[in-house]
Amino acid sequence: MEAFNNITGRIAPLPAANIDTDVIMPKQFLKGIDRQGLDRGVFFDLRFLADGTPNPAFILNQPGWQQATFLLVGANFGCGSSREHAVWGLNQLGIRAIIGTSFAGIFDDNCQRNGVLTLTLSEEDYQQLSAATADAAHNQITVSLEQQTIRFGQHTLPFHVSALKREMLLGGGSAVDWTLQYESDISQFEVQHFAQRPWLQRVKGPTA
Repeated sequence: MEAFNNITGRIAPLPAANIDTDVIMPKQFLKGIDRQGLDRGVFFDLRFLADGTPNPAFILNQPGWQQATFLLVGANFGCGSSREHAVWGLNQLGIRAIIGTSFAGIFDDNCQRNGVLTLTLSEEDYQQLSAATADAAHNQITVSLEQQTIRFGQHTLPFHVSALKREMLLGGGSAVDWTLQYESDISQFEVQHFAQRPWLQRVKGPTA
């Protein structure tokens, strides 16, 4: 997982509420046995016309918004099914952070575990960021997870994320990596636990 510290890039608006994971990653892209090529599936029915060519009306296909690093999304983004493919695809497309007022819980957790930062702003801060970056000529922002700020133009908005989310994304490790930093504590607990409850420890059978 790629670490997240201070990242500068374009932010693209997707203000519709309740964009679900089927819109983010349609079901036909869930058939593969690996994660490859999911970037093409992201917002597929919005990004492409029936003949497979890019839809010029979709924001991410428009000059000034292409190759956006951040998304400014409507309420309850990522609702629907729990498909992790939606986050894998967004990551492959180059989306490093998604900023909104609310996110579906499972989608939010999947983002944290796959290197995509989700930021929840107040309605006031959301509207300020939206107004300031609505013009493609001024849509570049800097998100600092270390300082927990969003900078754009002459403005700085603070944000707050949990200590666990911040630590994992700054370090760039997976949930397993984060857990393994406590390996010695886990081993010590196991020794004490089984010493007090020896009947729980599996007894190895005879070998052939």
